[in-house]
Amino acid sequence: MNLELTDDELLRYSRQILLPQIDIAGQLRLKSSRVLIVGLGGLGSPVALYLAAAGVGELHLADFDTVDLSNLQRQIIHDASQVGVAKVDSAMARLSAINAQIELVPQRAALDADSLAVAVAAVDLVLDCSDNFTTREAVNAACVAAGKPLVSGAAIRLEGQLAVFDPRRADSPCYHCLYGHGSEAELTCSEAGVAGPLVGLVGSLQALEALKLLAGFGEPLVGRLLLIDALGSRFRELRVRRDPGCSVCGGQP
Repeated sequence: MNLELTDDELLRYSRQILLPQIDIAGQLRLKSSRVLIVGLGGLGSPVALYLAAAGVGELHLADFDTVDLSNLQRQIIHDASQVGVAKVDSAMARLSAINAQIELVPQRAALDADSLAVAVAAVDLVLDCSDNFTTREAVNAACVAAGKPLVSGAAIRLEGQLAVFDPRRADSPCYHCLYGHGSEAELTCSEAGVAGPLVGLVGSLQALEALKLLAGFGEPLVGRLLLIDALGSRFRELRVRRDPGCSVCGGQP
């Protein structure tokens, strides 16, 4: 990859290059970055769109599902013409139309432990945009093992959550520190419902946290859990400590 910005890139990204926190150096870091997005649904849609538009050089897109009509209320990277198409292929078509200068790496099959470990090792940062606890736990374990930062988001009904877990930092908890073994009564959007703008909000915040980590500016949400109450338009923040007895990250240096 060319580690300089072309005239076209300088114009394309000029509005964020103007930010002193990003500048040319930060844009070059984005261009050289590789990111894995797990899930191309309600959260993964704004994540992928904004990271592609921002010039993140290589996006690895993981989703085994196909586009369904019921997805279109919130999964804004897909459209009606893509119903029945693999979400990875639908997303790649949209992202290529937005920014043909970035590389797109498809992962169309469900990721098991081995393939997930390989996928995480191949990138600099992971965004968990999945919709179930089992996947979130598996992604977290792979990120801890590989020492890769993880931006995790979730949304259901009218409530959203966002956190960053960074195993490169000694004080950072992991997803398992916070949620333990999850809930046997876990609900999905298909059972409980979700507001489309809410997943757009959480996904956009995930994209912003990823840009901060990749370009090296601001204060990422490490050790903090952001809670969003969409019904009352309120944000609340909780401090999260690393659990020294965590079965996932407790033995990590």
